[in-house]
Amino acid sequence: MLVDNRVVQSDELRASLRAAVEAAPDDLALRLHLAQLLAAAGQREEAVREAAQVLVRDPQNETALRLVAGDEPKPSAEGPAEGEAADEETPDEVLRRLDAEFAGVVPPMFADGAAEPSEIPYDTEPAGVRLADVGGMDEVKARLEAAFLAPLRNPQLRELYGKSLQGGLLLYGPPGCGKTFIARALAGELDASFLLVSLADVLDMYVGQSERNLREVFEAARRNRPCVIFLDEIDAIGQKRSQTRNSGNRGTVNQLLSEMDGLADNNEGVFVLGATNHPWDVDVALRRPGRFDRTVLVLPPDAPARDAILRYHLRDRPIANIDTRKLVEKTDGYSGADLAHVCETAAEQALLDSARSGTARMIEMRDLEAAVAEVQPSIGPWLQTAKNVAQFANQDGSYDELLAYLRKRRLA
Repeated sequence: MLVDNRVVQSDELRASLRAAVEAAPDDLALRLHLAQLLAAAGQREEAVREAAQVLVRDPQNETALRLVAGDEPKPSAEGPAEGEAADEETPDEVLRRLDAEFAGVVPPMFADGAAEPSEIPYDTEPAGVRLADVGGMDEVKARLEAAFLAPLRNPQLRELYGKSLQGGLLLYGPPGCGKTFIARALAGELDASFLLVSLADVLDMYVGQSERNLREVFEAARRNRPCVIFLDEIDAIGQKRSQTRNSGNRGTVNQLLSEMDGLADNNEGVFVLGATNHPWDVDVALRRPGRFDRTVLVLPPDAPARDAILRYHLRDRPIANIDTRKLVEKTDGYSGADLAHVCETAAEQALLDSARSGTARMIEMRDLEAAVAEVQPSIGPWLQTAKNVAQFANQDGSYDELLAYLRKRRLA
């Protein structure tokens, strides 16, 4: 079977051009060249699509307009034809030029069989807040006192009763209810440095790099002990291995288990906190003793907490005659994020009125009441999922506290 090398070269050229355009999407000349080659190969829809991207950035581009209209002369994708200029680049020459131009733009997927070492700096920081800065939530504070603070403040009793400071604490509850703020406040109570680790800090596209990232996180915490590691979205980092088909994800969970057990290093003085909206998706091995063996349910803010949150978000805004007590009564079941949105909506209404009238006015009670009527609680879908879990997947009693809350609100 004979193979036309010119066709093969054209396919390679278009593939290289696509990679180059993805790496440099604002290079209009490069994108136009790809569009012309696509048109020459009879791939009109794709050619028009690329030309349209050029017109988004340069609406008057004549070459792109002609391509869209179908009037652009089509360059040969098979090399110079008779009568064409002898110095026009051949496909091989274009490939070599593009390789030279984009060698440093498109990184290789693998280098020497391994990814490059992570360049993410895992720097700790002062917590800056304490539990006294958290309004209300007395039950949460009491659980934190029993789980972490009392043993730390009484080293002699801790030694007498053989209480270890290792292990982790899992904060769970609906989104927007202050889990991250509580974790930072706990670090402040411990006089410990704080290391916030998000999903993007750990997960990596390269094989084995996610495990290295986790290793670096724990090493940074051990260098700065006492230190609180706060793993946000722990259900994504430590997802149930039975639910994932990706061996890389399973390796990340295994590495997290190893680091929390302190198999290679002593974790004394390293406190691991995790936060999740979906604790039922966290791998069961992470819930065993010595790991995330203590859990705290962080519910929507109670009345004192709602009052504190409203005052916090109104503190730097021009307000007049605001009765936060009435607002607290009307916002039962709102998350902290919902309350912040209420204040933002009220400020926006006052701003628009001031812009229309030409006279600045204060944010008044009517603005906040209108905002409360407009902004509805956002945690409804979470409550529905939590209800199903608490009622039908609570054989070991892990969600008794959640079930009690749902029954109290007559949701279960």
